[in-house]
Amino acid sequence: MFTHQKLVHKNRDDFACNKCEKKFENKSTFLKHKKIFHEVFKDYLCERCAKRFGNKQSLLHQRTVHEGRKDYLYGKCEKKFGRKADLFVYQKTVHEGRKDFACDKCQKKFRGKSDLFRHQRIVHEGRKDFACDKCEKKFGERGTLIKHQKIVHEGRKDFACDKCEKKFGFKSTLLMHQNTVHDGRKDFACDRCEKKFGERGTLIKHQKGVHESRKDFVCGKCGQKFGYKSTLLEHQKTVHEGRKDYSCNKCEKKFGRISNLLVHQKTVHEGQKDFACDECEKKFGHKSSLLMHRKIVHEGYKDFVCDKCQQTFGEKSKLIRHQKTIHEARKDFACDKCETMLSLGIGT
Repeated sequence: MFTHQKLVHKNRDDFACNKCEKKFENKSTFLKHKKIFHEVFKDYLCERCAKRFGNKQSLLHQRTVHEGRKDYLYGKCEKKFGRKADLFVYQKTVHEGRKDFACDKCQKKFRGKSDLFRHQRIVHEGRKDFACDKCEKKFGERGTLIKHQKIVHEGRKDFACDKCEKKFGFKSTLLMHQNTVHDGRKDFACDRCEKKFGERGTLIKHQKGVHESRKDFVCGKCGQKFGYKSTLLEHQKTVHEGRKDYSCNKCEKKFGRISNLLVHQKTVHEGQKDFACDECEKKFGHKSSLLMHRKIVHEGYKDFVCDKCQQTFGEKSKLIRHQKTIHEARKDFACDKCETMLSLGIGT
């Protein structure tokens, strides 16, 4: 009676922890708190793995971890859980869609407190605590590190497309491949033009490079700037290293870019001319050739001026040929029938 009146009606806080200032209503709760949190006594030992616990949750640990029991069934989807608390969290976050943990720096919301802490640690604090022991790359999450090691260093690609047998290291990459390549989906539309993309990342790159004219990637050898890292790497490989890794299987010509090889095969070997002039119906294999044709023939542009005689030309190649043959009097072409040297090549 006296204890009841003291605790309930007088709201006494006689038991205060001198280490964390937390207050308790009775001595037993206070001593339990002190023992577990400050004296680090862990009196409950798991007999199977020797892990210690500060309270009787070791019994739950044995039941769920070592015996694999899942006694709590969620009725709507029949998913089972080892702990009642996990069942409640699942119901709240998955079926009710609740996200009760908001980041105080960017207002992004999360389902669990651990997800929030991980977000803050990686995004706002920039922490990358997991380093690859095979390269110098660091990651914010252990799972990302493990994926990196499996895919990059072990070369594993466990996700195969059932339509083309192409393999991928990530399931997300496989799904993206199927959506964009086989289903032809382009779900990400640019709000500044009518162009659509299959990936959000490609849309963002497009907006930065095309509409914002940002060129954040600078070549360390010549100072040229690029809007995409891939374009910078391609530039360094082809221009500074002189690499031509793409060979035509129909002739001996090599190219630094696969796109140039495909255009070459299509226009030279297959004779395709997909770009027609709407003024004279002349056709071209390259869009750039069509634009040049329009500019020179129909608009009369002659932007290349000879610095020795002031004659103008529509193409730079014709200016160079003019200078070599007229002003330098070069004769670089030999007749294969009489060995006479000529100024111009075949067909000129």
